[in-house]
Amino acid sequence: MKIFQGTDIKKIDQYTIEHEPITSIDLMERAAKGVVRAIMKRWNQIYPVKVFAGPGNNGGDALAVARLLAEQNYKVDVFLFNTTGKLSDDCRTNMERLPQTENLSFTEVSVKFDPPELTSNDLVIDGLFGSGLNKPLTGGFASVVKYLNSSAAQIVAIDVPSGLMTEDNTYNQVKSHIIHADVTLTLQQPKLAFLFAENAEFVGEWEIVDIQLSHKAIESFPTDYVLTEEEDVRPIIKPRKRFSHKGTFGHALLIAGSYGMAGAAILAGRGCLRSGVGLLTIHTPFHNNDILQTAIPEALIQADIYERWFATPVDTDSFQAIGIGPGLGKEQETGFALLEQLKLCQSPLVLDADALNILSENRNWLTFIPKNTVLTPHPKELDRLVGKSNNSFDRLSKARDFATHTKTYIVLKGAYTAVITPEGKCFFNPTGNPGMSTGGSGDVLTGIILSLLAQGYTPEEACKLGVYTHGLAGDLAAETKGEIGMTSGDIVDFLPAAWAKLS
Repeated sequence: MKIFQGTDIKKIDQYTIEHEPITSIDLMERAAKGVVRAIMKRWNQIYPVKVFAGPGNNGGDALAVARLLAEQNYKVDVFLFNTTGKLSDDCRTNMERLPQTENLSFTEVSVKFDPPELTSNDLVIDGLFGSGLNKPLTGGFASVVKYLNSSAAQIVAIDVPSGLMTEDNTYNQVKSHIIHADVTLTLQQPKLAFLFAENAEFVGEWEIVDIQLSHKAIESFPTDYVLTEEEDVRPIIKPRKRFSHKGTFGHALLIAGSYGMAGAAILAGRGCLRSGVGLLTIHTPFHNNDILQTAIPEALIQADIYERWFATPVDTDSFQAIGIGPGLGKEQETGFALLEQLKLCQSPLVLDADALNILSENRNWLTFIPKNTVLTPHPKELDRLVGKSNNSFDRLSKARDFATHTKTYIVLKGAYTAVITPEGKCFFNPTGNPGMSTGGSGDVLTGIILSLLAQGYTPEEACKLGVYTHGLAGDLAAETKGEIGMTSGDIVDFLPAAWAKLS
């Protein structure tokens, strides 16, 4: 599913109006009907509704929603804020359409606002401002937002919470001047800002309302941001032929583990094996040999001559993919061995954890990262590579710059893990849950991606399919184990079910 900037959404709106054809007011009516259907699924007529509408088209949406709810026997109080005496044409039309019934009261606020009393039984519809906002709310509108946020009422935002800027200038946000919605009913497409951690408190739960914008326009308009869906990853999976053998599915090399960190190698190894690789060799310090032989009998163990850490580069000619980093440690010898390994590597490569940390401490080594390598940092690991960021958008921008400059793939891990290609395109992953916020989860993901690379998937395919399946396994684990009690081992255990669900 594509994610567009606000200017592109306006163009798609206009294309729909011109080519369906449909008038703008009828398109607004269609959107309002979709919003009302979504509201009625969650709240019945026992909830008094307070609608707060602004002077633009977001306010027009809110006024249409108010009328339609009143027609469904909701008790609705409408407050239209028209402090400049200028309403958009469609907002004015919907104001004039408001019925004079006992179910609906209307107040136009031009100077002084006498706020209604709000309780936990009230449902507030936020239609003050939409996605076109490019500066923080100030003055009276900021005061209204603060008042609504201080109330116990449940708040539903139409399209975006008022005050939340959805474009590149998110660093200008004034948090106290943004609606804290319980639910955001966004129109047609998700907004990029919804996928950033610092905006979760404003957006709440978000739901897409299909307003039937032109499918042709949506398909033709380019964007660098995409929310991956199951229908995108399912066709990537390669069917297994009857006469396949272990050589068919590749031989992966995992360089992982150090003294006290054998668990990272185990989790990555198990994730790799549970994702279909034909053979797996784990290169690990000699001290970990017995542990790994016992924990992962399916893997071949290649012991480093050093007892406690990786210090001897490996000949990689016989491997189809290499993964380096989980539990690796940052000893000086390990750093030098990593550098030599990068110089030797001719196969698809995934770098994680301490491999990334070593590179961030030796930035002149970044030029030795082979093109099309996959890097899987969490936000702090990325910050060490590219510098600290002001917010999630800034971090995403720096990750895109890094990917395009180094010609690598970045898997920026988080609630909506972003797969960033060397061209700067971003694929956000929707699967996964907070139960996966536990040590070792990233190691499992590294093993999954390594497995897919060894099987011949392209780096882009391996990243998109890997993060989706990793999150899906976490979701299946949460259904049985619950989010609080989950461990990374549970993610591995549910990988077979995740692959079966997608195959």
